[in-house]
Amino acid sequence: MGSTKILSKREIQKMREVGELAARTLCHVGEQLTAGMTTEDINTIVHDYTLAAGARPAPLNYKGFPKSVCTSVNHVVCHGIPGPQKLRDGDIINVDVTSVLPAVNGWYGDTSATFYIGKPSALTKHVVEVARTSLELGIAVVKPGARIGDIGHAIQTYAEAKGCSVVRTYTGHGIHRVFHDSPSVPHYGRPGTGTLIRKGMCFTIEPMINLGHWAVDHLDDDWTVVTQDGSLSAQFEHTILVTAKGCEVLTRRDQVLKNSEDLPWVKVGPLTGFTPGADASA
Repeated sequence: MGSTKILSKREIQKMREVGELAARTLCHVGEQLTAGMTTEDINTIVHDYTLAAGARPAPLNYKGFPKSVCTSVNHVVCHGIPGPQKLRDGDIINVDVTSVLPAVNGWYGDTSATFYIGKPSALTKHVVEVARTSLELGIAVVKPGARIGDIGHAIQTYAEAKGCSVVRTYTGHGIHRVFHDSPSVPHYGRPGTGTLIRKGMCFTIEPMINLGHWAVDHLDDDWTVVTQDGSLSAQFEHTILVTAKGCEVLTRRDQVLKNSEDLPWVKVGPLTGFTPGADASA
C-alpha cells in the first residue's frame, strides 16, 4: 500500500457514482434472495446487473478469484466463492459487491450486507444485528482529526460488550481507483492511535463479527475464510468519504434492503441503512 490518497472534487464525484451503483446492485440482490437458490445464482445476478450498468465486477479475476461477487454463508467470514450451494431456511449470507465504473480504468465502490434467508434463530439474529450496529458506530466516529484506531475501538467495545468477537485478520481499506490501498482500517484497537483521518480520504469500514472466537481458518480453495470454531459470522460494509465535518457514506442505499432491513427485529441506524429523511453525512 502507498501513501493515503486525498481525493479531489472531480474524483469524489466519480466515487459517488460508483458507490451509488454498488448500493443499487446490493438492493437488486436483496430483492431476489430466497431459500432454494444457489450462490451461483447470486453471482449471475450481480454479474449481469453490473455489466448492464456499463461497469465491471471487481472481484472477477482479482488475484485469481473466479467469480464476480463474494457470497459468505453462516460460518463463512468472507471471500466465499459462489457455486452450487443452495440457501436454506434459517441461513444467513453476506453478499459483498464491488463495482468498477467505468469498466476500464474506473473507480471502485465496495459494499456488503448480511441477509436473512427464511426464519432465523435468536443467536443468528444476535450476531447479525451486532454486526449491523457495529458498522453504524464505526462510521459515527469518522471525522477530520480523529484516528483510525478510534473506529476499531468503537466497534470492538460494542461487539465484545454484546458477547461477540471482532475478526482481526481482515480490515477495511483505502479505496478509489485502486481496490485496496492505504489506510488499513482494523475493526479493533485503541482510541487515539493509527493514521490521522483527513478530509478527502476514502476508505471502507467492514466489521466481521463472530458469535464465537475471532480466530479464522482458510479453506483449501485459498479464498474462503471460516470461523475456526464453526460459529456464525456476519458483516456489513460501506465505502466512506471523509468530509469537512464528518463523513459521507458513498454506498448509502436509497431504499430499504430487502431480506435484511425490512424485518421487525431490525433497527437501522441513520448512517448505515435506509432511513427516510435522514442525512447521509455524519
